[in-house]
Amino acid sequence: MHPLRAYIHRFVPLTDTEWAPLAAGLSLRQLRRKQEFVTQGQAAPELALVLSGACRLFYTGADGEDRTTYFFFENHLMGSYQSCLTGQPSQFSIQALAPTELVTFPYALLRRLFDAYPVYERFGRLLAEYHLLGTDARLAELLLLSPEQRYQALLRSHKTKILERVPQQYVASYLGVTPVSLSRIRARLQADDGASPKGI
Repeated sequence: MHPLRAYIHRFVPLTDTEWAPLAAGLSLRQLRRKQEFVTQGQAAPELALVLSGACRLFYTGADGEDRTTYFFFENHLMGSYQSCLTGQPSQFSIQALAPTELVTFPYALLRRLFDAYPVYERFGRLLAEYHLLGTDARLAELLLLSPEQRYQALLRSHKTKILERVPQQYVASYLGVTPVSLSRIRARLQADDGASPKGI
């Protein structure tokens, strides 16, 4: 089964007839390390499924500092939904952290399929609910947990790929701390439990 079809199958099954129009609009794309799939300030009309590699979602603030907000690994669907939905320039960038292979398609194609096939409309609703839950969980982490609690939650979560495959500077940014502060948190936890911290 095609990786994108398998991804959609997690939400809804597609018949061959329903899959065919989406399959016809797919393209393969390779990203070099640090190459951007989405660039802040530019329109981003495509979505992509990560086949291999890793990417980060980030924005550059008025102070010129990059702040990482999310990571994408294999079998993650990514894009600037805000730009896709509004046609406005993206407020975020998506950058490859390693050589990355994607399968891409225009969001406009998916929108046409929403209108043409009830199964795609259901997929769109379930996908929106999935992303809303993820956004709420991320917001709760940032607002309700201390940096040390956020790091501990990351250690306990299913997101350990972040610790295994992402440079520490971006992990620190994701947690809302400096790399120096992250090193101190890890050292303090190591001293508390006598175990080596998970790391990069």
